[in-house]
Amino acid sequence: MNVLKTKGLLLLLCGAIAYGCQSTEKQNEKVNAEEAVLPNIVFILSDDQAYNDYSFMGHEHIQTPNIDQMADQAMTFTRGYVPTSLCSPSLASIITGRYPRHHNILGNDRVFERNKGDRAADRKSRSEAYAPVIEEFKKQVTLPEMLKEKGYLSFQSGKWWHGSYEVGGFDYGMTHGDPKRGGRHGDYGLQIGRNGMDTLNTFIDYAVEQEKPFFVWYAPFLPHQPHTAPDSLVQKYMDKAPSELVAKYWAMCEWFDITIGQLNDKIEEKGLMDNTLFVYVCDNGWVQNEDKPTYEKFSKRSPFDYGMRTPIFYKWNGKITPKMDTITLSSSIDMVPTVLSLLEMDQPDNLPGISVLDQKAMAEREAIFGEIYAHDFTTIDSSLFYQIVYTNPYKLIVPNKVRKADEVVQLYNIYEDSEEKRNLAEAKPEVVADLMQKLEEHWKN
Repeated sequence: MNVLKTKGLLLLLCGAIAYGCQSTEKQNEKVNAEEAVLPNIVFILSDDQAYNDYSFMGHEHIQTPNIDQMADQAMTFTRGYVPTSLCSPSLASIITGRYPRHHNILGNDRVFERNKGDRAADRKSRSEAYAPVIEEFKKQVTLPEMLKEKGYLSFQSGKWWHGSYEVGGFDYGMTHGDPKRGGRHGDYGLQIGRNGMDTLNTFIDYAVEQEKPFFVWYAPFLPHQPHTAPDSLVQKYMDKAPSELVAKYWAMCEWFDITIGQLNDKIEEKGLMDNTLFVYVCDNGWVQNEDKPTYEKFSKRSPFDYGMRTPIFYKWNGKITPKMDTITLSSSIDMVPTVLSLLEMDQPDNLPGISVLDQKAMAEREAIFGEIYAHDFTTIDSSLFYQIVYTNPYKLIVPNKVRKADEVVQLYNIYEDSEEKRNLAEAKPEVVADLMQKLEEHWKN
């Protein structure tokens, strides 16, 4: 090889190496840039609120200006559903992305021996019966655990049933879960919102100081009983509500909304609003009885829409195009897959939900599903009350033949009959058969 050719080859190699170094540097810069813009993630969870108890959902009196504004700036599904209408299993499904029969949190309590009038003995019996449930739940992979891969710090506040925050994979939290200190469904965590936002604000400050993206579980004990909103809010509704009990519940809905405004103010104060993903859902419905301090039986714990339906929205300024979707069915089962999709993370094979941003998958999905069990549960087979399948426009409710032997299969056109007053099962046997088949196929997985 002559000298000129040798020099030329050396120059070419040096140039290639230099280009490769520059290319690697650019790739590293790109990776670092991607890491720098990971969104903070805030799950906002209402506790015992009917799907239409918001201004933007059409309530004539309840004022929820902060939620309304967020929903208007988000991809909002007004026909969202949770897979079950009771707090603990619903929250477990939200954090895992799995149905109750998969994560085995079927109700609020494991069946335990009740001691009449002895609350201390009841707490002891309950905690002993529930301990194996918590141990089993530790095997589940939760969203906070998945997010560790991306360097997220996570924080739990509000309702949490499954032992301490650590059981859920959170780095920090407010719930100790110790039954000897009153741990059951949130303990100290239940103070968030009702008694200020300081603990949550402190975490946000810390995460910002650490220059880490964060995941927040904001599940305040609101508007859940006790309905003890400030009197100024209660008086606001006294002349509008059919009873004082209803006025107090409506006031709780607005109080919850006020705390969301305070959370937004904190995010705004830290300059994080444009880089924060907000996801909203309610754990289950609630319709306040006008005469008694309890809920109507067609709401919480029921298979009807007043128990199962909830608005669900995803808000990330500049990243998610706002849309008020009044047609498409969505489920809280989709929340984890949607977050993973936004972060370009692989979805575990055992997640049944889909990303709501995947328009093709959403269009092709034929149904979503629900399942309801006893409040005090044992096994799936012995505790199942209802199986439910939702399509556009029909909803099928299948009562358990043993535990709900006196009930019949119910079919409703939920787009035309939102109150679920007209059972179409006898008039449309072909629809019942089709949905029953979908339910049976779903139940195999």
